[in-house]
Amino acid sequence: MVTTELESVLQDYYEFVDAGRYDDLVSLFAEDVHYERPGQAAIDGRAALRAFYETGRPLEDGTHEIHDIIVDGTTAAVRGTFTGRQNGERVAFDFADIHELEDGKIARRYTFTDRDEV
Repeated sequence: MVTTELESVLQDYYEFVDAGRYDDLVSLFAEDVHYERPGQAAIDGRAALRAFYETGRPLEDGTHEIHDIIVDGTTAAVRGTFTGRQNGERVAFDFADIHELEDGKIARRYTFTDRDEV
């Protein structure tokens, strides 16, 4: 199976999130990135994204297991499972993420889960 550039970027994204490699993580995103999670304020720009991952993200000590990546041009849908901690309690839940790339960087990202806050 041939991995597309987008699939490679997304595999790096989940690896970097799980490892807490925030410099590498933020470098995958466009300067004016826009990230939406239902019921929560949007995150705009790399500085806000870094702050979210460093201090605002309620998920911790976890791993993402990717089940599917479906690519259509510069957009990809990712389906998987997150297992880790949220607010100190053990959690496991499914997620769906949509990523849109521009010039090889993630420009827009949308996360959907059955949880109120991620």
